[in-house]
Amino acid sequence: MEISYTPIGHVRSPHDTPADVAHDEVAETAGEIVLEEAYERGLEGLEEFSHVVVLAHLDEIDESRLTARPPHVDDLEVGVFATRSPHRPTPIAQTVVEVCAVDDTTLQVRGLDLVDGTPVLDLKPHVRSVEGDLEVGWLEDR
Repeated sequence: MEISYTPIGHVRSPHDTPADVAHDEVAETAGEIVLEEAYERGLEGLEEFSHVVVLAHLDEIDESRLTARPPHVDDLEVGVFATRSPHRPTPIAQTVVEVCAVDDTTLQVRGLDLVDGTPVLDLKPHVRSVEGDLEVGWLEDR
């Protein structure tokens, strides 16, 4: 079965390659999500949310793995589905960024961990959907 998507826009980022993404600096990384003009009306109301979930296609990743070593954890290797590693069987990224401003088809954001030119597949407002305690797996011990 083949599945295909048409991107709705792209990322403008200071990161030129995946290796440029410094995990300890991502929280302050500013950038933009630029949508195609046809999707401008889809942004109405988004400025009322503090954060947005970005789904993107990791077009710069050419290798998938089933295990990964989380950043800043030298002694641990876990399954790729227990990490945010970009080296996935299906190169789809989910990241949450702070919405700083919405201007026409451009979102000014902070906390960007995607590289410049990354195709954007979808945007969704970030909402707290799980109440109560969360289990955070191997992160609990770090």
